[in-house]
Amino acid sequence: MSIPVRLDKYLADMGVGTRSEVKGYIRKGRVRVNGRIVKEPDIKLDILNSEVYFDSRKMEYESLEYYMLNKPAGVVSATADNFCKTVVELIKEGKNKELFPVGRLDKDTEGLLLITNDGELAHRLLLPKKHVAKVYYARMKGRVTEEDVKIFKAGIRLEEDFVTLPARLVILKADVISTVEVTIYEGKFHQVKRMFEAIGKEVIYLKRLSMGGLQLDEALAPGEYRRLTGEELSKLKGNEKI
Repeated sequence: MSIPVRLDKYLADMGVGTRSEVKGYIRKGRVRVNGRIVKEPDIKLDILNSEVYFDSRKMEYESLEYYMLNKPAGVVSATADNFCKTVVELIKEGKNKELFPVGRLDKDTEGLLLITNDGELAHRLLLPKKHVAKVYYARMKGRVTEEDVKIFKAGIRLEEDFVTLPARLVILKADVISTVEVTIYEGKFHQVKRMFEAIGKEVIYLKRLSMGGLQLDEALAPGEYRRLTGEELSKLKGNEKI
């Protein structure tokens, strides 16, 4: 059973246009409901049991949406911002205006970000007790050593009352500019950068590669996105261990 929704609101939420634009389309006879042209924007629609066409395009209702975004630097992980473009603004085909990012990446950090309107899934992924693994690729000033690997494995005190869970640090290149992969299990503010600061290193590039069972699709350029596959969604929802 679904709650009736005004036809103009439904079409606006589906991305056909603004509410005022949609009202104009409806009054011009461009919308059919269950085979009948409807010209009243305020009619109530059973969205789960109605067949709606805008011109020749059938409108498929989706209550929940899931997108994998390769977040570019310079975009903020928010639904709205007065000064910067947000990650939600990058999702052009989103039919639901309640989309939001699951967690956050710093403005200058790139990589995997899940965009959805599924609050229950987001809550589960972000619960501290779930210890969902997050893998990052990082470049930094300073030579990373095997001693640093041991320090990360032991946990690093970032605040008086907070010590990180054991983290996995893999050295890809140790030089004046080092490259690593690091796996953490929390999501504290600037956590990866602060962990490296604690061992005397400055992160100059950071990219998230995975979150739980979701791996960044490397075919996505920064700023590009796609819908999750059924298999990816199954992993995130717990049908496979994350």
